[in-house]
Order: sequence, then structure tokens, then C-alpha cells
Amino acid sequence: MLQVSPVRAFSDNYIWLIHAPADPAAAVVVDPGDDRPVEQALQSQGLRLGAILVTHYHADHVGGVGALAARHGAPVYGPAREKMPCAAQALDDGGKASLENLGLEFDVMAIPGHTLGHIAYIFHDDRVAFVGDTLFAMGCGRLFEGSPEQMHHSLGRLAGLPADFQLYCAHEYTLANAKFAAHAFPANEAIGERLDQIVAARAAGERTVPTSVAAERATNPFLLARDVQHFADLRAEKDVFRSA
Repeated sequence: MLQVSPVRAFSDNYIWLIHAPADPAAAVVVDPGDDRPVEQALQSQGLRLGAILVTHYHADHVGGVGALAARHGAPVYGPAREKMPCAAQALDDGGKASLENLGLEFDVMAIPGHTLGHIAYIFHDDRVAFVGDTLFAMGCGRLFEGSPEQMHHSLGRLAGLPADFQLYCAHEYTLANAKFAAHAFPANEAIGERLDQIVAARAAGERTVPTSVAAERATNPFLLARDVQHFADLRAEKDVFRSA
């Protein structure tokens, strides 16, 4: 499995550093919304930046891209249907890329809903996917641009990955998501058990990401929705939900 380490940014963002299998002195960064913590992480770990991957165009995901690309000369990869802050190799559904000097290969999956051009990076051999703001641990992104049908379909595609896939999302939203899941499905024992685990983890200052496809299939309320209308109703309820 890929070696991946988190870089914290803003109040709850995760920027992910992928350590290059073919070059122990290099790393790839995913969704660098701020260049400063990325630079600190690279320097503290003695790494150079080999490439930048972007899942979607929101500022908290691309705010550091231009500075990092200019400073390191690192190539940028991003969604074909969204505007990037600097020149990027455009990727769309079914696309593939090979970073041979870094020993990395990935496939691209279009997962619109949060934004219309949102993509995920799928590392099949390593059972790892970087899913941005489409799927969160026990949750999903807000529908800023896409329709419920699009998001429902996108979540289904991610849930269709093998059960042991590790899903790296971009925010620490799990506790709030778990509380909503328990509200929406009060009789679901798996959700109740996971909520207890997450409460304990967050109280101990532990992160709850990555998650797994298996865990999300069992406890994510938006994957448990009966159909598109049920999903839309749940998403609308989550938008205004406030837990105790």
C-alpha cells in the first residue's frame, strides 16, 4: 500500500502527501489548499515535490497549487472540466496517468455532485483512492453544483470499489457526520458502534481518515439511502442538521 501522510490546513482540511515508491526523496501532494504547511512538511521530511494532484477547483483545495508548482517545477494534474489556477494536465473519467520517475500509476474517475468536474484518483494496485469532497467518512459533500442524481451515482461508483480500498477524503467531518447518521438511522447498530468509536477517537485527538469502502457501505447514511429521492431528502436534512 502507498505510504501516505497527512498535512493539516485551515480548521479541518487534510492535504495528503503520497511518498513516491521509486524515489524515497520525493512526494506527490493532493489538494494543496495552502502551500505553507506543505512546504513545512516537505522540509521537515527532507522531500522534494514531484507532482500535484487536484480533485476539484475550490479554493481550499487549489489555493497553494500555483505557488508550489512555480517553486518546485512540479507538474499539475486536475479535472478537465474545471478551471485550474495554473497550467495542468487535464484528466477526465477513464483517464490514466503514469508518473514513471516516481513509480506511481493511477486511474481517474469522474465523481460529480459537489462540483460538476470533480474527479477521484484511483490507485488500484495499492487499494487507495483520493476522493476530495465527494465522499466523507460517514458523509458526502454538499451539492454546490451537481444534482442529487449525479451525487448518488458518484457515491455508488466509489462504493463499488473493492471493500478493502482506503478512501482519503479532504476534511475531518466524521464526528458530525456520525451524529447525523445515528439520527437518520437510529436502529442501525453498526452506525451506533462506529459513532462510539469516533467519539473516543476524537476525544483522544486522533484523526478518523482514511476510511474504507467496507466501513462506508455499512455506516454511511448516503450509501444506505433506498433511492435517489431518499438520498436527496437525507442530503437536504443534513444541510440543516445541528447535533447536541
